[in-house]
Amino acid sequence: MRLYTLSALVAGALLASGCTTTMRAGPVDVTRYHLGNPLAPGTVKVEPVSDATTLSLEFQSYAAAVRDGLARQGFTPAAEGAPTDYVAAVTFVRTSRGYARKPPPVTIGLGGGSYGSGGGVGVGGSFGIGGGRVELVSTELRVQLKRTTDQTVVWEGRAVTDEAIGANGQSTQATAARLAEAMFKGFPGESGITITVK
Repeated sequence: MRLYTLSALVAGALLASGCTTTMRAGPVDVTRYHLGNPLAPGTVKVEPVSDATTLSLEFQSYAAAVRDGLARQGFTPAAEGAPTDYVAAVTFVRTSRGYARKPPPVTIGLGGGSYGSGGGVGVGGSFGIGGGRVELVSTELRVQLKRTTDQTVVWEGRAVTDEAIGANGQSTQATAARLAEAMFKGFPGESGITITVK
């Protein structure tokens, strides 16, 4: 009869699993508003709603994601200091939603038994290794597209998602890109209707 120690079982499971987690970001809720008129693409300048966030590395990530999203819709980034057809005013807010338990990356199943000449009895069970708590954060991205000739807001978008800090693939750049991609999906979108993008 072969005997396996608990440490050997754990080590094998860790190697097999690669210590990955199953925490994933939630879907993105998107709402757009516009005047109902066709939007002719043109040059656009992306800027923060407040000058205080201009130098923020986080803002730069969201500004780049919005710039890329508008470019996919035919808008061209305005050259520095040159006149522009539109201004895209960007703001984002991150709000803590509390904490949740993180699923253990590894679950070990154990089995054993005792045997004699008259038969045997088997037992089994499982337990998790790792886990802990993660912070749940709600991130909201807002964009106002303003026509510079008359300062009219011709389009506005809002995208919100919940995610766990430290989840696989989670980063400021990844969150910004996911929100912007959902926001500009089907641009300009149906005004006043909230959609969910997974």
